[in-house]
Amino acid sequence: MDTKKIYLTKEGLEELKKEHEQLAKVRRPEVLIRVSEARNMGDLSENAEYTAARDELSFIDGRIDELEELLKQVTLISEPTKSSNHVVKLGSTVKLNVKDKHETFTVVGEWEADPKEKKISHESPLGKALLGKKVGEKVEVEAPAGKVAYTIVSVE
Repeated sequence: MDTKKIYLTKEGLEELKKEHEQLAKVRRPEVLIRVSEARNMGDLSENAEYTAARDELSFIDGRIDELEELLKQVTLISEPTKSSNHVVKLGSTVKLNVKDKHETFTVVGEWEADPKEKKISHESPLGKALLGKKVGEKVEVEAPAGKVAYTIVSVE
């Protein structure tokens, strides 16, 4: 696996740690019991429960490995400070004016990006355009419907 940095907020890191703990300490032991019980049912070649439990165990082990690899590469996004001169960076909450409407986004790492929660990746077209910009600056982003112009109203 490459050693690309994984940028996460404190909340995002806690979510990954919770998922890892849930899988490793709760789900995996439960599925191991299912595998063991299914194995005791007899002929494994025709045992659907055994096959399903083994597949689930394989999925859980893969996800645990993925999470452990991710957690090794995490770089924590620092909380914005008042002395940040209102420059957009990872972790910033940015209020934008677009077509006379205000929209607020938080710039996060790609693993935490969630458009429904207005969390945009720093690697998305809008995220890239906003990084390093200040209040009052305008950015244009190419969208499927054409260029969209945004004006930065505030940065926290």
